[in-house]
Amino acid sequence: MYQLEEETEADWWEVEALYDLCFAPGRTALSSYRLRDGVATVAPLCLVLRDEEGILAAVIRYWPVEVADQDVLLLGPVAVHPTRQGEGLGGLLINESLAEAKRLGWQRVMLVGDAPYYRRFGFRKLEDVVMPPPTNPDRVLGLELVQGAWANISGAVTKAKS
Repeated sequence: MYQLEEETEADWWEVEALYDLCFAPGRTALSSYRLRDGVATVAPLCLVLRDEEGILAAVIRYWPVEVADQDVLLLGPVAVHPTRQGEGLGGLLINESLAEAKRLGWQRVMLVGDAPYYRRFGFRKLEDVVMPPPTNPDRVLGLELVQGAWANISGAVTKAKS
């Protein structure tokens, strides 16, 4: 049994520790982190998943970005504690948060990730959307929460305006 909740300020250090555990050192040097620097998360979509003992099992965060002056959600990072991987917790967080994003009126989502994994959630390669270097273009993926939301949107991904 797991408890799904919005991340709070009190969760911050524990969430960061899980990201450190799950991702390589230097993760904050990635281009996606430069887009997040100094920008507030989309708090209602930043979720923590805890087991019945209150132990953090998985987390997901989102940030706003822009492409061609259009608002876009940047999904990630999502992390599952190594002892909980294979239980479907990452998928649960992704599905729940995407449903909430749609309910909140977001139209499009993007991420930098593994296409075979994210394809099952409906993500596809964004051909004309460019992340800051050194991002591999094959890993720039998008999802429409509203049909046609990515149509005719191309260009560089930039920080959201405050």
